[in-house]
Amino acid sequence: MKFVSKHFDLQDGLLLLIAAGVVSLYVAFGGGGFPLDDSWIHQVYGRNLAESGQWAFVPGEASAASTSPLYTILLAGGYFVGLPRVLWTNVLGILALASAGMLGRRIAERLLPEQKYVGMAAGLVLVLAWHLIWAAASGMETMIFNAMTLLLIWLGWRELDDSRFVSPQQLLWRGGLFGIATALTVLTRAEGIVLAGLIGGLMLAIRPQGTMWRVILWGGSAVVLFALIVAPYLLFNLNLTGGVLPDTAAAKIAENAPLLEESYPVRVVNMIFPLIAGGQLLLAPGLVIFVVMLRRQLSQNWQAWFYLLPLLWGVLLIAIYAARLPAPYQHGRYVIPSLPSFIVVSLVGVLWFAKQTRRSFAGRVVSRVLLIAAGIMFVYMGVVLGPQIYRRDVEIIDQEMVKTALWIEENIAKDALLAVHDIGAVGYFAPRPILDLAGLVSPEVVPIILDEEPLWRLMEQRNVRYLMAFPDQVPGDDVDDERLCLVYTTGGKASPAAGGGNMSVYRLTWNNQCP
Repeated sequence: MKFVSKHFDLQDGLLLLIAAGVVSLYVAFGGGGFPLDDSWIHQVYGRNLAESGQWAFVPGEASAASTSPLYTILLAGGYFVGLPRVLWTNVLGILALASAGMLGRRIAERLLPEQKYVGMAAGLVLVLAWHLIWAAASGMETMIFNAMTLLLIWLGWRELDDSRFVSPQQLLWRGGLFGIATALTVLTRAEGIVLAGLIGGLMLAIRPQGTMWRVILWGGSAVVLFALIVAPYLLFNLNLTGGVLPDTAAAKIAENAPLLEESYPVRVVNMIFPLIAGGQLLLAPGLVIFVVMLRRQLSQNWQAWFYLLPLLWGVLLIAIYAARLPAPYQHGRYVIPSLPSFIVVSLVGVLWFAKQTRRSFAGRVVSRVLLIAAGIMFVYMGVVLGPQIYRRDVEIIDQEMVKTALWIEENIAKDALLAVHDIGAVGYFAPRPILDLAGLVSPEVVPIILDEEPLWRLMEQRNVRYLMAFPDQVPGDDVDDERLCLVYTTGGKASPAAGGGNMSVYRLTWNNQCP
């Protein structure tokens, strides 16, 4: 209790209650389902780890398709003690969203300490940002990663306070803590290493610990503990796949390769566009104002460069995805982790502008209009429109992936080899031998993922019995191919209403004759 009373207060408790309320609202709208098929992949890995101790999607076949080993372990903990899937998964989401709000509050208070209520304002807009609520209720690791990135920023900034005067032992402890936090962040999502690298680079340039020797002492402790924690997982991947990253990285990049044909500026705009739906768009001028604010501080304190970290992190994350995996679908979920930093610094910028222009009528009008309109938009998107978007996303997964998986469980032999593109729900509700056409658990598919004839040949060589796919997931996009014998279609309404198709199951015939 002393730890809780020392580090948390009533404002944190309020943020936790709001986070619990909004995530529960989304879950109620979605009926306990998930808005992504990938969420079910995490559930499969977590369940298999808890029940058999195997790191596997298909029991007995070790695979490296979990993008978030830390999240897999957390989910496995819930399965191990017998907690209901919906309860434990969403408790994790609630805690992650609340933690992001609490950390965002402290970051904002550090950036603008003289502004009353800036911290609580930042915490509130984070827990009411619909992208973040969606992420918290998505059954994915995204919201945990969001919170971990804010934790790394906060831990990095803490070195600006008194690290010149602490003992070498304390430096080792603080560096070690940062190393542990970095390891957990990277084990949540690999791109966390980018933020850690940014912090390390700025630390070397600014040297808040004083001498270079003390910086090395702090950094060496961080590196050692980071390596000790991460090394087992990297060695597992290296042994299994020949690389340090999970199979999903190469598979996603290969499948989305056609998106790289767009020019780089277009790709950047495409990645940003899904993120602007919400109050953050109205706060966007604050990003520029924030830079102006820091420029003024630099004349008095050159260490203020460190405060550019949230902005640099968000920009770099988007830039990397635009360069390697420019996939803006599903509300920009790959770059949602840039949002917490952008939201906090843009709010700080607008509030600083409001203070600087409080004696000007025009300044007061502009700043108040921006703040009030943004607040209304955060609430509207967070608790009115956001739950409806979430429900639509869950309906698509339930009516297409989950419904098909349940049909397969009832109608297809358990030893029949299936070719499947969206493997999550099938792996959870109808575990079968699988050839993964997305390459996540079948890395041999990755080199030919966009070549229809090699895919067909591979399926024939493996004697695949059934294909489960949307129309645009059939190799060659030809649902009239003579090798396809339609045996089931979902008939769901949500996917066609959103511009998609229905999931179907085909019996494959290699003599081009359907029975």
